[in-house]
Amino acid sequence: MVVSIRMTEEEKRLADAYAKLNGVSLSEAIKRAYFEKIEDEYDIALAEAAEKEYKKNPKTYTLEEVMKELDL
Repeated sequence: MVVSIRMTEEEKRLADAYAKLNGVSLSEAIKRAYFEKIEDEYDIALAEAAEKEYKKNPKTYTLEEVMKELDL
């Protein structure tokens, strides 16, 4: 799949510098940055959901309790 991105000259210079700094092509640099952003936002969403669930039932367990429960 091919994706086209419109950039100002300043954005292009910044993107080129970022790619050069990381020793990759412009295309690879943009792809990496894009997916890192997606992963970060996904991780934040999961953490927020986990926090919300924890607030419903803030019970925690010690390592010993978990090991006993799992017969370890």
